[in-house]
Amino acid sequence: MRFLVRLFAVLSLVGLLAGCGVNNIPTYEEEAKAAWSQVLNQYQRRADLIPNLVETVKGYATQEREVLTQVTEARAKATQMTIPPDILTNPEAFQRFQEAQGQVGAALSRLLAITENYPDLKSNQNFLALQSQLEGTENRIAVARRDYIEAVRRYNTELRTFPGRLWAMTLYSGNEPMANFTVAEETMQAPSVKF
Repeated sequence: MRFLVRLFAVLSLVGLLAGCGVNNIPTYEEEAKAAWSQVLNQYQRRADLIPNLVETVKGYATQEREVLTQVTEARAKATQMTIPPDILTNPEAFQRFQEAQGQVGAALSRLLAITENYPDLKSNQNFLALQSQLEGTENRIAVARRDYIEAVRRYNTELRTFPGRLWAMTLYSGNEPMANFTVAEETMQAPSVKF
């Protein structure tokens, strides 16, 4: 009889622990890490497209060497950056990564803007295919970042609210809030339009 009472007590305790969110922190952490992997995957896809795009434009826009060099250098800087294992909980490293990727995006924008000066380039099938792939990749990056932001929000909220805060203090004391993407102040300002 005592055995059955103890077994019932243990099973009740396990049921209570499982039902009150003891597994939420590791579950949300893994979701955020998976979302981060998808962000990295999409940035890598963009980096892989850049050399082909630069080579295609180079044949048409020889006088635009400065922009082509900026794109190549931004890509090299972003791909050579060492991503520390703690990047998700290290705001400084996360900021450096975000800035490097922002430089790649800005350089690509300048590259695509100069193509307006070259009608032959704009009708080149290779360029059109690469431009389409790049636009699709930029959309995928936006979606991956959105998914990452949501996963981090869920994880960080769990660390800060009850009962997650209780579990974080007792079972998951090494878990820290994760860094999130930010928007540069200059991009928040509306451009001035003059007619």
